[in-house]
Formats: sequence, C-alpha cells, structure tokens
Amino acid sequence: MQGKRAVVLGGAGFVGSHLCERLLDDGAAVVAVDNFLTGAEENLRTLRGRPGFEFVRQDIVEGLQVEGPVDYVFNMASPASPIDYAQLPLETLRVGSLGTENALKLAEARGAVFLQASTSEVYGDPLVHPQHEGYYGNVNPIGPRAVYDEAKRYAEALTSAYARVRGVQTRIVRIFNTYGPRMRLKDGRVVPAFVGQALRGEDFTVFGDGTQTRSFCYVKDLVDGLVRLMRSDVTGPVNIGNPREMTILQFAEAVRAAAGGGGKIIHQPLPQNDPKQRQPDITRARTLLGWEPKVPLEEGLRETISYFRTIAGDRAAP
Repeated sequence: MQGKRAVVLGGAGFVGSHLCERLLDDGAAVVAVDNFLTGAEENLRTLRGRPGFEFVRQDIVEGLQVEGPVDYVFNMASPASPIDYAQLPLETLRVGSLGTENALKLAEARGAVFLQASTSEVYGDPLVHPQHEGYYGNVNPIGPRAVYDEAKRYAEALTSAYARVRGVQTRIVRIFNTYGPRMRLKDGRVVPAFVGQALRGEDFTVFGDGTQTRSFCYVKDLVDGLVRLMRSDVTGPVNIGNPREMTILQFAEAVRAAAGGGGKIIHQPLPQNDPKQRQPDITRARTLLGWEPKVPLEEGLRETISYFRTIAGDRAAP
C-alpha cells in the first residue's frame, strides 16, 4: 500500500477505523468518510494528526465528494448490528443501495479498485454448513433482518454489475462475526453484550436454548484479510472469518473465563430468522489469499475486555 491513496467509507466505524490504522501503517494515504450515524469520533482519536490521514464528514447516500487521486475504495459504510438496523431500517437500505452506487461511481471515475464489505448475513439462516461462497443462501426478504440482509445482497449484485458493464475492478468480502476494541458496548451483538454483562456481574442473556453456533474473528485478522483481498486479483466473493465454531453457551463460558465474572444463563425467545448455524468455509481465502485467522479467541477476548474496562473507567471519571 506504500504510496497509494485509499478512501475508507465508514472510516469512523468499528472495522473501518481499524482498517484506516492498518493502511496508514502500510504507508498509504487515507481519506476516512463517515457521517457518524453509527460510527464515532472517538474511533478516530489515534488517527487524527497522523501524516497522510484525512477525514471527511459526509453521508454517502447524498453524494460523495473526494478530491484528488484515489487508488482504492473500501466500502465499509452501513449500520451493522441488529439494534442499528432495527432502529435505522430505511437508512440501512439506502446506504446499501444509493450509497454503494455513489461509491462505485467514485471508483469508476478515478480508476480505483473497489472493495464491497458484504456479510455472512447474505447466507441467511443457512441450510448448508459450513457456508461456502457458492451457496446462495436462505433469506427471508420481508423479515425483520431483511433490511440488512437484502441491502448487502443488492450491494453485491450492484458491485458485480459495475464490474461486468462498466469495467470497474471490484472485490467482495463476506465478513463473519468480528469482534475487538472499538465495538460499542450496547450495539446488540453478542460479544459486547456478554462482555458488558460479565464486567457488571450480571446474568448472561442467551436467546433460544443457546445451541445456535457462531464463529468469532478478531478484528486485526479481519483487516489483514481485507488488505490481502484488495491487493489480489480475486473478483468473486471471499469469506473472511474464523472457522472455529462454538455454541452461544460455550461462548458465554469463554467470556466468563476471560472476564472473571458474570452470573447465570438467562434464556429469552429466539428472534425471528436468527441463524441457527454460522461457520465460514475459508478455503478460498486460504488458497487464493494465503489468509487464515491467527489470533486465538482467548487472546482476542482479553484485548476486547481490556478495552471495555478502559472506556467504562473513562465514562465513570468526573
């Protein structure tokens, strides 16, 4: 990335801010774009003032104005947690459709390579396990999760169309459950939910019987996969995630062990269309990108819990 200029849409988000940091470390100039709908100014604290970093406050749905040359466009912009897209359904659909097209137009105009951040949610509640890139999914297009699932599926279709019709160089990454510092404590996802409950000494809230499975990839590993994919010539979708599958009950116990706290398990009804199984087949990433996750869950949880302890202390300070 040395000497290149990258635009990161959603650059103040959890993953986007880590990506900006990695690109700067690799010698790229970075323009982070965000409207702070779900991103946070705090996530940019370590980036502001670094040579080569710029920030543009902009809603990519309304248009995208970035001056100067652009080599790479990373489209990380979207609400990404169940709470976010439940509260922001239309915004989620618009950023996946209008926002993605504005991003593709920028890449086309500057001759840049475009990377679309998609999601394992395109597989829905999968009937194939583990999920591979050739699986078309089992998605309810009108259910409560549909605004996110279908926005991402549409964004993949739009990205592919721009590649075929307009000749834009494109990449598509399907991101599986990712965790790490800079997640919001109350964003509705299982990692911050369990960590927050453990740190407060509360009971763990488990939806359903807890036998549904997930796999958790540390954000540093994910970002490495994004950079490798952008540098490659792989045009088809690529799963990036950790294939270590575990039940939600097992994950609760892993958080308890790492945090040294937490109460008993409390069960609540399983939300509609919540996936029963989630595990990536990362054969393509291994063979085409030479990528696989390296950070063990136990290590990643320690870093994540340390971060949440720090921000809890900051907020408690006078």
